[in-house]
Amino acid sequence: MKVLLVNGSPHREGCTHTALCTVSETLNQNGIDTDIFWIGNMPISGCIACHKCNSRNRCVFEDAVNEFLSLAQDYDGFVFGTPVHWAGASGAITSFLDRAFYADLNGGGKRFYLKPAAAVMSARRAGTTATWDQMNKYFGLMQMPVITSRYWNMVHGTSPQEVLQDLEGLATLRTLGHNMAYFLKCKEVGSKLVPLPPEEPWQATNFIR
Repeated sequence: MKVLLVNGSPHREGCTHTALCTVSETLNQNGIDTDIFWIGNMPISGCIACHKCNSRNRCVFEDAVNEFLSLAQDYDGFVFGTPVHWAGASGAITSFLDRAFYADLNGGGKRFYLKPAAAVMSARRAGTTATWDQMNKYFGLMQMPVITSRYWNMVHGTSPQEVLQDLEGLATLRTLGHNMAYFLKCKEVGSKLVPLPPEEPWQATNFIR
């Protein structure tokens, strides 16, 4: 089993990376393989609603989004990390997830269907819970079970060294890693005994009469 941890910070080895490494190490201790994917620090366009992903099963823009989509099918779970900018997820990870999930959803890729996901937030001080709510909305729409911890998945600090001093935050992330490993192992066993749920046909409705 493998989990892909996505670093949505413009800093490759900053606070968000440090938080993800804590989760990764815990997953490894539980026998789960991990990789970290950095979205980079180049501008990432938002979705332009061209709907080309309907036939391509990938985005029309060739950047980190399609690189991620080409890898995602091979992973059993995901952890998405983001710094907190203006009390919300970074603009880069927001555009990244908008396009990655929309391309998969519209293209019928099902790379993420029923695969567990979690969000990890890194902040100097505030905005983490609002960001957690924002990130979890993606997982709910993609039918991804949300893995939780005994507190919201956040760390505080302005440098990796300060993050490592947030003992409660690090313990929360380790608990998250243990919980995701447990879920993945239960899913592996359960999938041999229980069939996948039936899928309802998509019924799009509008609210203008």
